[in-house]
Amino acid sequence: MHYAIISEDVENSLSMRQSARPAHIERLQALKAEGRLLVAGPHPALDTPEPGDAGFSGSLVIAEFDSLEDARAWADADPYIEAGVYQKVTVKPFKPVLP
Repeated sequence: MHYAIISEDVENSLSMRQSARPAHIERLQALKAEGRLLVAGPHPALDTPEPGDAGFSGSLVIAEFDSLEDARAWADADPYIEAGVYQKVTVKPFKPVLP
């Protein structure tokens, strides 16, 4: 089953994101290597792919897990949580339909 992990940043999270990014990306690369990652990326704070100092307002990860509990446990262990980047994380089932 796929799960959407929808995270919302605290304000002014850019420096915290930059510090924790290598560990965050390493976990995503592991999901990708296992063939479980559908998509992952940040939400720019501005309507542009490169928001500069405005940074990001959150992130989206859609990946395959054995259960909702496993997806939540994975999300709770994200380095961005420990770094204080995220103020809220929602995990819910996701059904890929298209493309």
